[in-house]
Amino acid sequence: MEEGHRGDKEHVPCSRFCLYPGLPEDLVGTHPPGAHGLVAVSVGYFLEDFVDMLCNQKLQQSWELLFHHSVVIVCFGIAVVLHQYVGFALVALLVEINSIFLHLRQILLMANLVHTTCYRLNSIINLGTYVVFRIATLAWMTRWLFLNRENVPLATYAVGTVGMAIMTPMNIILFYRLLRSDFFKSSQEVQQDKEK
Repeated sequence: MEEGHRGDKEHVPCSRFCLYPGLPEDLVGTHPPGAHGLVAVSVGYFLEDFVDMLCNQKLQQSWELLFHHSVVIVCFGIAVVLHQYVGFALVALLVEINSIFLHLRQILLMANLVHTTCYRLNSIINLGTYVVFRIATLAWMTRWLFLNRENVPLATYAVGTVGMAIMTPMNIILFYRLLRSDFFKSSQEVQQDKEK
C-alpha cells in the first residue's frame, strides 16, 4: 500500500468513520454498503435545489449557492457514474452536518428570533460544527488529494483539485460572514439594537 494511504488512516475525520474502519485505507475503490446510494441521492438533492433556486430566487441572491451546487453535482456525479471515489464523496458529505445548524440559523432569522437564547446557542454550535465539519474536513480532503496525486488519474485529480480550490475559499468567506454577523457586530449595529 502507498505511503499516502497509510499516513491518512490516522487523520480521517470523525475518528476514522467508526462504523466502517476500513474506509480510510481506500477512499477510491471501496465504500460501505449503501454509500453509493447515499451519494446518488445527494446528487438528486443538489440538482433539485439547484433547479428550485433557478426558478424561485434572483440570480444575484443565489449565485454562490448555484456555483457551490454545480461543483458538488459534478464531483459527486463522477463518483456515482464511475462507482469510484464514493468513499471520498462520503467524507465530503460530512460537511453537510453543519448545514443543519446553518439552516436552523436561517429559520431563526426568518422568525425574528435573533435576540434569543436559542439563536445564541445555535450560533455557537453552528460555529463549532463549521470548524470541525467544514473547514477541517475540506483541509483533510485537500491534503488527501495532494498525498495521493500519483494514485488518482489526471482528469479526476484536476476535477478534485478545482473543486477543493473553489469550496475552500467559499467556506472561509462564509465563516467570516457568520463570525461578523453573529459575534462581531459593529458599534453602529449594537446601537441600533439598543434603540429597538
